[in-house]
Amino acid sequence: MIIFHAFLLGIIEGLTEFIPVSSTAHMLIVQKLLNISSTNVVVIPFLVLVQVGPLLALIVYFWKDLWKILMSFFAKPFSTFENKLAWYILTATVPALIFGYLLRDAVTALLANALLEAAIRLLITAFALALAEWLGKRTRSLEKMTWLDALFVGIAQVLAVFPGASRSGTTISAGIGRGLDRPSATRFAFLISVPIMAAAAGYESLSVLKAHIMHNLLAPLAVGFAVAAIVGWLAVKWLLGYLNKHSLYIFAAYCAVVGAACLVFALI
Repeated sequence: MIIFHAFLLGIIEGLTEFIPVSSTAHMLIVQKLLNISSTNVVVIPFLVLVQVGPLLALIVYFWKDLWKILMSFFAKPFSTFENKLAWYILTATVPALIFGYLLRDAVTALLANALLEAAIRLLITAFALALAEWLGKRTRSLEKMTWLDALFVGIAQVLAVFPGASRSGTTISAGIGRGLDRPSATRFAFLISVPIMAAAAGYESLSVLKAHIMHNLLAPLAVGFAVAAIVGWLAVKWLLGYLNKHSLYIFAAYCAVVGAACLVFALI
């Protein structure tokens, strides 16, 4: 893998990890365009480890919130807003952790036809975004969230286990579908991404380290990681500001167009 490829993949990963358009699908598309083999012994671990960049960006952006939530977790249950939020994050995280572990082999099998799977998930994301925007009442803030809202969002996050599914797209849609306003649904979607992304990154990173191929990855990984982290931070900041005044329809339309294109190429 050359440095230019690492730089470009870092931009795509950082930009699409949080904007609800599916990072997996876009990484697959860019790999196809650049003729980068997805089975390459260096490419696979690179794609795994470069995702730590956006995770770091998320932690840096929300570090004050995350620290308050962590410190309040051991307080009397539901005694403060931060304590309630900590329990809601845990409630939303458990389903994805359980199903992510149980379905790991099935997910690997789906990667054999990843472009088709990405197309299907992009189209599902488009439908979910449009439906949430159309039906969601968007009348409640994060302070008025309930455990049932958290569980619903957590179940929706299970979809992100599969290739091509947009984690942010499914979780933001679920939050809006439960009546949360767009900024609150987006903020909660980002907060619950931290533990699940950390767990996935830790599990996959151990696999990469056991393969003893890190020496071939150091230069491109450093570039990809740094670029993904910077772009990821900017993407989080931009999306939170954008959804204060705009709808999700633009992302739904984009996912529908790209999903349809992926479907055509997969079938051809």
